[in-house]
Amino acid sequence: MVVWAANFIVVKEALTLLPPVGFTMLRYGLASIALLVILRWYEGSVRFPAPDTLRILVLGGFGFGLYQILWTTGLTMIPAGDSALIIASTPVLVAVLAVIAGADTLTPMKFVGATLSFLGVVVVIAAGVGISMSGSAAGSLLTLAAAACWATYTAFAAPVLRRHSPLVLTTWATIGGTLVLIPPGVAQLTAPGVLGPEQADHAVQIVLSIAYSGILAAALANVIVFNGVRLLGPTRVITLQSFVPAMAVVLAYVFLGEPIRPAQVVGGLIIVLGVALTRWASMRPKAAS
Repeated sequence: MVVWAANFIVVKEALTLLPPVGFTMLRYGLASIALLVILRWYEGSVRFPAPDTLRILVLGGFGFGLYQILWTTGLTMIPAGDSALIIASTPVLVAVLAVIAGADTLTPMKFVGATLSFLGVVVVIAAGVGISMSGSAAGSLLTLAAAACWATYTAFAAPVLRRHSPLVLTTWATIGGTLVLIPPGVAQLTAPGVLGPEQADHAVQIVLSIAYSGILAAALANVIVFNGVRLLGPTRVITLQSFVPAMAVVLAYVFLGEPIRPAQVVGGLIIVLGVALTRWASMRPKAAS
């Protein structure tokens, strides 16, 4: 989650130089290559994850490819705070979809914890960039569809971990997402006036941004997260995603000098309480057993 929070800062700077889907295609393309190399080194071979190859590629197309396209498109139509708020609903969506997918059980305490974490994110965002609930209704729907794509991937990919390692799942899901991103990404990067002297002058910054965002945020962080999903279940792990906006506020203070407001501290504490409730709810059945 720390890597993902720092990725907000990295991507924010990179998108001043490259179009959003074009940049995302480059970082997921690099992530795919890096994961294939790691898979070959760690497991000794690179082979299709039969019989789940098509399922993983399609889920990756939703969770990594379509998610990025919908989110970036929606972001051009609604304020950033509204977008962040809608995306923050993802853990609640995961909690519900994981039951449908048979990947987790949803106790009342887990749902309360996930919802409380979401409310903490609301406080953090409202105290920061603000929430206006203005802009295009289509933009809000596109952003909600993006959140649903990531939730679908997380919930329905979890059962695959019974047959394949988190590294195998993440590798082929990332490849599936990259395939979806290639057509619009290439179209953006080859559009007239997109690449020019300014990009050449900042070539080192662009390369480092793609490297961090691709290898760490898109590749290794997702392997770690899905190892957590395998061990603890999707609801408990994805609720930790609520920490990302709060951590981004802290990192923006450290590296960019942006202020931390008292209400954001309160929101962070609410998030901690919500995550603690989901953890407690997950531990109660073990203690009873």
